[in-house]
Amino acid sequence: MNIDLKPHLGKERHPEKAHRPDSAAPPPRPDWIRVKAPNSTEYLETRELMRGLNLHTVCEEASCPNIGECWKQKHATFMILGSVCTRACAFCNVATGKPDELDPHEPSHVAEAVAKMGLHHVVITSVDRDDLDDGGAQHFAEVISKIRMTSSECSIEILTPDFMKKTGAIEIVVAARPDVFNHNLETVPRLYPTIRPGARYFTSLNLLKHVKELDSTIFTKSGLMVGLGETREEIAQVMDDLRAADVDFLTIGQYLQPTPKHAAIDRYVTPDEFESYATLARAKGFLMVSSSPLTRSSHHAGDDFKKLKEARASKAP
Repeated sequence: MNIDLKPHLGKERHPEKAHRPDSAAPPPRPDWIRVKAPNSTEYLETRELMRGLNLHTVCEEASCPNIGECWKQKHATFMILGSVCTRACAFCNVATGKPDELDPHEPSHVAEAVAKMGLHHVVITSVDRDDLDDGGAQHFAEVISKIRMTSSECSIEILTPDFMKKTGAIEIVVAARPDVFNHNLETVPRLYPTIRPGARYFTSLNLLKHVKELDSTIFTKSGLMVGLGETREEIAQVMDDLRAADVDFLTIGQYLQPTPKHAAIDRYVTPDEFESYATLARAKGFLMVSSSPLTRSSHHAGDDFKKLKEARASKAP
């Protein structure tokens, strides 16, 4: 299922891709990658809450296959800084183009939604905002602050852009003390020019390393997609790079092609291969690993945060 759950009416969602030839049609999905369409009462209530507060979720904007499961449990990943990204990654279904004006009420609205949903753990992500002097770092900090004021017992996980060439941005976000700082590498270095052309592998890797240098108590996390043509050896090298940066938690999931204009799927990685990746990652020393076809950065994030804390406590001297 790749449904555009919140279409951007009146404007082209991916103008930079419109004139590209279509990629090869993806092969039929195997049984292990199929999901049910969302239709629960809880899903509809969550969608209504988001619309009422003028909030965006990456669940909708990126056409996440787990939206039905997560929203049924009243779990949602908020996407701040607007709904239009300044980059045009070949894998991503978030709209691209001229970004929205920042909503000064967004931090308060996110905090209100967190309180109304009674969340014990919340994930906050964003579009890339290369147009802003700080890349949106201060806005992240304000969202964290507002949630702390209204839901003091709620743990906060952030999934940020790379803040490329935004001096001081990482320091602003770290000073707000999120519980988990996530930034996804997404793929192996060899595929960056075609899959993530606006980013740089070592910029992303160094961000994660710098977070730990600034505050070693914050859990760090990163994610990879597979099925884009990477090799096992390349994935193993990325794992080593992440461990050298002292990253705690690794997620690995199957890439799903959002539209014919996006990067083609090379293959569907089998559940056994995902389990093999998990075994390898644990052997390399990650505190937590989530590796399965439908794994996404924020999937089961609350339960995983509890396990992260337990894993760190078990290794304490």
